[in-house]
Amino acid sequence: MTALDTVQDGSPAMKPGDTINPDGARIFRLFGWIILAVMAAFLLNNYLTYWQNLPGINPIFGGPANGSLPILWSWLQLAIYAAFVLWAIAYVMRNQNTLRQDSERINNLNTFLIRAAFFSVLIVGLVDSAISFMRIEELLPSLVGQELADDLGRSRFRGAYVHMPLIGLSVVLAAVTRGVLGFPWLALLVVVAELLIVIGRFVFSYEQAFLADLVRFWYAALFLFASAYTLREEGHVRVDVFYAGMATKTKGYVNAVGSVILGMSLCAVILIIGMGGKQNIINSPILSYEVTQAGFGLYVKYLMAGFLGVFAVTMMIQFVAYFLDAIADIRGEPGGRDHENHPVN
Repeated sequence: MTALDTVQDGSPAMKPGDTINPDGARIFRLFGWIILAVMAAFLLNNYLTYWQNLPGINPIFGGPANGSLPILWSWLQLAIYAAFVLWAIAYVMRNQNTLRQDSERINNLNTFLIRAAFFSVLIVGLVDSAISFMRIEELLPSLVGQELADDLGRSRFRGAYVHMPLIGLSVVLAAVTRGVLGFPWLALLVVVAELLIVIGRFVFSYEQAFLADLVRFWYAALFLFASAYTLREEGHVRVDVFYAGMATKTKGYVNAVGSVILGMSLCAVILIIGMGGKQNIINSPILSYEVTQAGFGLYVKYLMAGFLGVFAVTMMIQFVAYFLDAIADIRGEPGGRDHENHPVN
């Protein structure tokens, strides 16, 4: 065996004539896609139950219904889970993708979601700050009329008719751009916002609550939205005692088990506890368009509660991609990395 026959850590590499049996990877591909399908069905049912007042699936299992609609709606909502899982099975069975190909597709999906999230917090933060500033300086009535100015002072109106369209615009922008935009620029904007607070307070003796809210809004987004992308790029700090010296296959076992036991389970707990009921920690602020006590601050506190949901969803997606990549390492599929940002040929 020559040096070309091994990867960087000494493990046997695939030779030009070697092939990977795609059928052997299907069980792992099914696991990954079914996890994503169940999560998508859970999120859709959460919307239907608590935003559209459908009963949810609890009545089927003897739990309380949300509202008074007949139990038939509960069965239809349960059917959503079955439909999504069947779609996942059909997707896996009708193509011969490798584990790495599926992992890359899932990565691309997650990149789109993170990109849309960053555009959302950037645009919503700027627009909401402008509205808050004009309310403080009493400029809104002369610009938009007294009635609309009063409406913009209500969180439900501003959330539904200002924030939601801006979030929709952000999704469109994310669809027509590439890459993950926002990490450096959002970090820079956090610094700029802090600088404006300092200049306003100590130079002009001008201080308003919406500037501090804007810093918290952007900083929370930067911290939570960047987590999944950082996982993809191996940027998280790894407390490494034995891992660096392991073979690629052994690292694959560690990463696969860790992704399921520590990663996916944590994300599932966050989603279930945060969105399992109308009064739960994520659902409650969003449903009520909760705002801070500062009357002229940003009206984005409910969105910050949603950040935790975005974190859990994007990390779940990324852990599935990471899991598939780890299984590919175990099976010796080409195209992997040594998990120190170096390609493995």
